[in-house]
Amino acid sequence: MRNPQKKKATAEASTHDSELADYSANPRIALSVPIDCSGQRVDQILARLLSQHSRSRLQNWIREGRVAVGGELVVEPRQKLWGGETIELAAALDERADASTPEDIPLQVVYEDECLIVLDKPAGLVVHPGNGNWSGTLLNALLFHSPQLEKVPRAGIVHRLDKDTSGLMVVAKTLEAQTDLVRQLQARTVKRCYQALVRGVVDRAGCVDAPIGRHPTLRTSMAVVNTGKAARTHYRLLETFVASTLIECALETGRTHQIRVHMTSIGHPLVGDPTYGCGASRVPLGAHFARQALHACRLALVHPGSGKTMLWRSAVPDDMAVLIDTLRHEAVSACGGERAGDEMPEDDWTECDDGPEVIVIGGDEADDEDLGEQ
Repeated sequence: MRNPQKKKATAEASTHDSELADYSANPRIALSVPIDCSGQRVDQILARLLSQHSRSRLQNWIREGRVAVGGELVVEPRQKLWGGETIELAAALDERADASTPEDIPLQVVYEDECLIVLDKPAGLVVHPGNGNWSGTLLNALLFHSPQLEKVPRAGIVHRLDKDTSGLMVVAKTLEAQTDLVRQLQARTVKRCYQALVRGVVDRAGCVDAPIGRHPTLRTSMAVVNTGKAARTHYRLLETFVASTLIECALETGRTHQIRVHMTSIGHPLVGDPTYGCGASRVPLGAHFARQALHACRLALVHPGSGKTMLWRSAVPDDMAVLIDTLRHEAVSACGGERAGDEMPEDDWTECDDGPEVIVIGGDEADDEDLGEQ
């Protein structure tokens, strides 16, 4: 399949007679290619010389006609250099960050320093501006909270949660921190844990290993499809109720809606899920809930500045806590006043058949489907 950006950049090269396109509003950077880079690709060399930028970002700039080598426009990231050349780059800011307006929206910040922000996102808050949600998003709130994020693509957001999913997220405050976190996501070393309330009684811990892609007919939804991307979800039981089960999920990948799609595929959709919750008619509907009962409860990563591993925890929000408490009382009543359900200590995975301790999110900055939206 042809790359439209590459075609566009090639046209620009012809129009401008092999001169760097006019990006006068953006800073131009002149770099000398080290001799020991001889034989390497231009995108690899730029990633080495400009480590604050990810390679995918640099590749896009090359295809957009923002890079010249020795005065000649380069539009192919794979082009190899000899060493000693001069590279001229016209950097660009992320257009979506430029177009966004800071808004005074309260944020529940659980940790912040010069490199990153860790926050507890409430249900109902959209992460990125988009169709029907061009304001009132987490991105708008972040730009107001920390104006320096205007210079960071996506206002420092490196992964996301669905609008009606609550819980922990990390945001980078600098380009260097963002690049580091994106690389951690790609290496699957950023770890997160979700708690979910699903319909029906799940009888044992397990693993769903099934590819996820766009639904063949409902293009706004995801589904288990043979042509999808590899996806694996581990889950364990926390507590069982009369017609539902509280589980904890650990992911080896971070596909869009992965937990919601995978649990639906085995006949246990999330309680309250408006998109995937109707796919298992033989499973009791369970309790009414105004959103999917899903919460990102634990986050662990290597700090981009100090190199130390850090861990944050978040209790389920009030609406989920009330729901769980109600189900617990119903289960006790159904059992004649005796306590029902099997509770496991929060961090004890020893009784599980399979699965890592916490979720591992996969992702690539250039692929929105791998940013871990749940």
